[in-house]
Amino acid sequence: MATYIREGINGFFADHALNEFTIDRLRDRLADPRRTILVSQNVVGIDGMIELVVEASAPVAGCSNVEISTLYVQPRHQGSGKGVALLQAGLVHARSSGHAGVWLAVNAENHGAVAFYERQAFQKAGETNYEIEDQRYLNSVMRRNL
Repeated sequence: MATYIREGINGFFADHALNEFTIDRLRDRLADPRRTILVSQNVVGIDGMIELVVEASAPVAGCSNVEISTLYVQPRHQGSGKGVALLQAGLVHARSSGHAGVWLAVNAENHGAVAFYERQAFQKAGETNYEIEDQRYLNSVMRRNL
């Protein structure tokens, strides 16, 4: 969500975060059999995570039904290889589960993330919008065959 915050956290984003990121919602995600969440941790705690969702309908044609809904690495650990390792673990999981590809949506203005996915053999498949109430943010939909 941080990539959608352009000038600091205002009440709009704070309310959205408080409604979306609750203990109950996290428990529901962890219990959902369609979801796989893998974490990277160090001696202090978690430094990143990837979440895959099967039976996820892509917003554009030509994508598989497996979405990488989240790939997050704490900023101080970015550039350390943890993002690549998490992504590779997620791709191995998807492939070993019999899936032929994955897709994701990434903020089109997050040029670093788009370049990261391109370096990992993802290709742009189209565009969609991430919507928070009446706000819309352009996202690139990217896919990769396994």
